[in-house]
Amino acid sequence: MTILIEVPFWISLGIIVYTYLGYPALLVVLNAFRSLVDDSKDIGTVSHQVNDAMLPSITLIVAAYNEEDCIRAKVENSIGLDYPRDLVEMIVVTDGSTDGTVDIVRSFQHQNVCLLHQPQRSGKTAAINRAVEVATGDVLVFSDANTMLNTQALRAITADFRESSVGAVAGEKRVLTGTADHAVAQENLYWKYESFLKNQESQFHTVIGAAGELFAVRRNLYVPVPPNVILDDFYISLSVCRLGYTVKYARDAYGEEFASANVAEEGKRKVRIAAGGFQSLQIFSDLKNPFGNWRLALQFVSHRFFRWSVCPFLLPVVVVLNGILAVSSPSGGPYWWLFIAQGLFYMLALMGAVLSHRGIHWRLIRVPFYFAFMNWSVYLGFINFLSNKQSAVWERSVRARPGHH
Repeated sequence: MTILIEVPFWISLGIIVYTYLGYPALLVVLNAFRSLVDDSKDIGTVSHQVNDAMLPSITLIVAAYNEEDCIRAKVENSIGLDYPRDLVEMIVVTDGSTDGTVDIVRSFQHQNVCLLHQPQRSGKTAAINRAVEVATGDVLVFSDANTMLNTQALRAITADFRESSVGAVAGEKRVLTGTADHAVAQENLYWKYESFLKNQESQFHTVIGAAGELFAVRRNLYVPVPPNVILDDFYISLSVCRLGYTVKYARDAYGEEFASANVAEEGKRKVRIAAGGFQSLQIFSDLKNPFGNWRLALQFVSHRFFRWSVCPFLLPVVVVLNGILAVSSPSGGPYWWLFIAQGLFYMLALMGAVLSHRGIHWRLIRVPFYFAFMNWSVYLGFINFLSNKQSAVWERSVRARPGHH
């Protein structure tokens, strides 16, 4: 009878460990092996020093809804990027904005900044689709209104397009904590993990989904985003993969933004992303087929399918099965130690939630809390997905401000 519990327990635990630790380790090993076999080129390294005449024309697209607190800084930051000005056009879509966003953007129109505005708000996907219709650049660069780019971002993010097999390039997201609640300050650590993983994926084959803070795509490969799609960045980048092209990762092109101000604001983001994740898994279910592109299938299943729709639901299963095995095992058996370890982890997560609510922050409990918080958001996102309650219209989160506690 015990074997009927042990087998699903170890399979479930194995999938969880593989998803968060084994998959990144596998990519590191495979990339190291590849570099030994093919030492003719330095994998993952692209020189950005090219003649300006070889650079592609760019359309930088920013969707801004009531962003008067940051849109001026965003436009000024974009204008100041190191890229030939005659090769860059900037389109800012301000549909539905009722604050000073429209007037601020209009004041920059003499600097090759195009304003697209209509009174009704149709959501971010409709906004970027509308911008792409009038874009003239060979490469479309998408960036959020509250994200500031490094000076070399455009040169760095276009460098990989010299390879004809590359259809899109993902930039790096960097999170600034500022006055953010200490409980959500771990988002910075999470994105460092994600950045490492994306870099390894890029070297192996392709990045599985770009972040909307900064990514680029060839204009002729852009697939219009359906109005019901929640995660436009994920849809656009995976559509490129479906067409047979790869998405590369440019570490030297990065966008900085402040973390959510508190747990409640971060929760809204995470639930929306989770709901969009389930939707994306449904839309791109064909990418799991190993008889098509096996490398893409391996990455899609490992990074997205397991992470979004398998591991969160296996976590409580592992706890329950572990408890049953611990009770039925001799005293001091390995199942007891595993059960105690899991209990301590989730106790620290619960303490993190309680203490954070009271304004008390311990570094020791931040990681367990954020891990549990992320997976709890997946459950809520799954409910929204099943009930079709998650709107595709983006709702902005309150962000932390510069400074520290």
